[in-house]
Amino acid sequence: MTVQNTPASPLVLGAMSFGTLVDEDASFALLDRFVERGGVWIDTADCYSFWASDTGHGGESEAVIGRWLAARPGIRSQVHLSTKVGAEPLWPGSWPEHRTGLSPRAIHQAIEGSLERLGVEAVDLLWLHQEDRTVPIEQTVDGLASLTSSGVVRRVGASNHPAWRIERARAHAASIGSIPIDAFQLNGTYLRVRPGTLPPGVIHPFGVLSDEQRDFAAANGLETWVYTPLLSGAYDNAAKPVPDVYEHPGTRQRLAVLTRIADRRGVQRGQIVLAWLLAQGIRPILGGSKITQLDLALDAVHIELSAEERDELDAPA
Repeated sequence: MTVQNTPASPLVLGAMSFGTLVDEDASFALLDRFVERGGVWIDTADCYSFWASDTGHGGESEAVIGRWLAARPGIRSQVHLSTKVGAEPLWPGSWPEHRTGLSPRAIHQAIEGSLERLGVEAVDLLWLHQEDRTVPIEQTVDGLASLTSSGVVRRVGASNHPAWRIERARAHAASIGSIPIDAFQLNGTYLRVRPGTLPPGVIHPFGVLSDEQRDFAAANGLETWVYTPLLSGAYDNAAKPVPDVYEHPGTRQRLAVLTRIADRRGVQRGQIVLAWLLAQGIRPILGGSKITQLDLALDAVHIELSAEERDELDAPA
């Protein structure tokens, strides 16, 4: 592949379906195009995608990325890899009641498997995939500390965790002199769900980006990444309706604003959503399966919203 000298993109390529719903050839093509267009961060997990695999276990996504890296000598120095631990089923069909969790032993075993599948010596960012209240967060941090001190893990983040547990984890990391959690990964988009509801596919009570989590991240310098920012295409694909949990007057107002701004600029509503997130310093994770979808999302990086447009987008309740 030829890597062009293009500016680094702030978008993240989500590899959840690689090796299962997206076959290897299509996965390689998406990875190649992402890097050609300046993409840097590739996001996966040790449990992806157990629900779509023949074995009932994850690992296919990491394995596909590992084979892609091996087939592209030198490409590792141009990309950052993030993966997650803690949500892999202990046995097929056991999730969510029985999963590997976040004990130090489980974290160490999980990262060993991830490194082997990816074919690398270190990952750039390791996420705690979902909170595990059977393990004191301090013990989880102790497990992470040995990995960061050895260089096997360069940064640590937390997905689907409440802000107070991240604060406790960061305080313990400071007390033992280890690298603290410095990134959040949560479900997030322009629309807001009705109070007391969760978007499809989100079972974590603290899995949707809240005003409190955003405030906590901003006050403490944490990066914020969001998954499913485009509602799986619902902003622009009439065949994919907006999920019912977003049905309320505020959504109708927000969609009207999106439509107005997108029409004025001659772009898709989803591209305005991505531009809006980026304007707030939030990294959207792209989960599409087609090159055309990826290109449209990467094009959104170049949409610079005016102050008036941002005010217009922020105004609806």
